[in-house]
Amino acid sequence: MEEEELEQILDKYRAAGRILIEVREGVLKLVKEGESLLRVAEFVESGIAAKGGEPAFPCNISRNEEAAHATPSVNDATVFSADDVVKIDLGVHIDGYIADSAVTVDLSGEHEELVRASEMALNEAIKIIHDGVTTSEIGEVIGNTIKECGYKPIVNLSGHGLLRYDSHAPPTIPNVRYEQGVRLKANDVIAIEPFATDGGGKVVESGNVEIYSLKKEKPVRMREARKLLGAIRKYKGLPFARRWLPQERLNLALRSLKSAGILREYPVLKEEDKGLVSQAEHTVIIKEDGCEIITARNRV
Repeated sequence: MEEEELEQILDKYRAAGRILIEVREGVLKLVKEGESLLRVAEFVESGIAAKGGEPAFPCNISRNEEAAHATPSVNDATVFSADDVVKIDLGVHIDGYIADSAVTVDLSGEHEELVRASEMALNEAIKIIHDGVTTSEIGEVIGNTIKECGYKPIVNLSGHGLLRYDSHAPPTIPNVRYEQGVRLKANDVIAIEPFATDGGGKVVESGNVEIYSLKKEKPVRMREARKLLGAIRKYKGLPFARRWLPQERLNLALRSLKSAGILREYPVLKEEDKGLVSQAEHTVIIKEDGCEIITARNRV
């Protein structure tokens, strides 16, 4: 790839990051007791669009033992409770180039150390990033930092690469050390995503699904399924929410596409021992001697 073309692509990642920062700052003011989860999600998604981007995935609002893939349903009346530990995970894309970030808000004020554990792990990981660092080295720093804070890293959740229209691309950025790591190189774009818990350190699927993505197109006979397939093509393989879709006979159409292997489901992931979970995440561009944090005001 020519240097000029590469810089144009990286500028799209950066533009997505600038939008994300503004929306994230706005949404944090809304996360409070009694506020509607649906209003918060819609604030994020509409705010991204108003600023010239598109959501890279539905706004994830995971509470307490939930770690990922929780988003409100259509007409959801759920509100935040005073003791919620809230994870807001949001993504923005410009022409398919994605910025991804997450923060944790402790509404009770009683779990500041848990929140700090994931934030410290993220900061310590960013300090060691440079051209040639391995994913195993990053995972070791994340895991050790969380353990030193008195908590456990979630071993089966991870950070990830970000490619065009691919919000979970290789390589995996683990939250613990693995013997075999991938060596990162300059201009790679990755999301570093530590999760800390006071539980057992592993998540399981809950069975509740509100998020899907297009896995593979196939011919379908049912009219409603064909119509739905047409509606979701515009997401180009990125995750979408059930509430974004035309609601008429939606369950029937979704079942048809799922049974045909056309859709990928994203069940809500919960800590297996019902432990509380905190999350922190930034997107970075690898540099020769460090990294550029595209989802932070202070970018280096």
